[in-house]
Amino acid sequence: MNKISIIVESILAAAIVALFILFFTLTPGSKKTASQDIQASGDLLPIAIVNTDSILLHYSLAVEASDKLQSRYEESMVKLDTKAKAFQSEYESFQQDVLNFQKKLEAGAFLSRERAESEQSRLQKKEQQLMAKQQDLENLRQKLSADFMNEQATLNQQLQDSVQQYLREYNADGHLHLILNEAVLLNKVAGYDITEEVIEGLNARYNK
Repeated sequence: MNKISIIVESILAAAIVALFILFFTLTPGSKKTASQDIQASGDLLPIAIVNTDSILLHYSLAVEASDKLQSRYEESMVKLDTKAKAFQSEYESFQQDVLNFQKKLEAGAFLSRERAESEQSRLQKKEQQLMAKQQDLENLRQKLSADFMNEQATLNQQLQDSVQQYLREYNADGHLHLILNEAVLLNKVAGYDITEEVIEGLNARYNK
């Protein structure tokens, strides 16, 4: 299941990366947060940094979305694997029937030509049925894959909307001119990181 964990983390991270480069117009207000220490300090610019990896690890919505997505993936894989095993068993049985038919034909074991032709016709129909089932299995695989991708998109959009809305509320008074994602920075200066406060706020809002 490592594959789905990597997929989930990569997609959720990618969904958030674009969110944190947000510009806000300055508006008057009296809201006081820890990040206003940045504005109050003459040595620091009105800029803040957030760590998206930490948000993915600690924001309840992101954690639950990841768990839900992995659960859906596992359910889909079980469903597909069950049908694939049933098909494989049926195909192996058909192969054995074909082998037995060839042996009987070579040994002249059929009582009449009509009986041999009847058995051959039965095997041909069975082969066609198996081909149709194989196609159905492939169609199911594609459908489950599409459903999974659609759910990824839905969860990613939900996460994106949630974080973006919170950051707008967080900076409603315009005390920050710029909020950056740490992932896009080449160098990080101490004093600008508001990740912990953002996570606490996101979780407090989500738990309501």
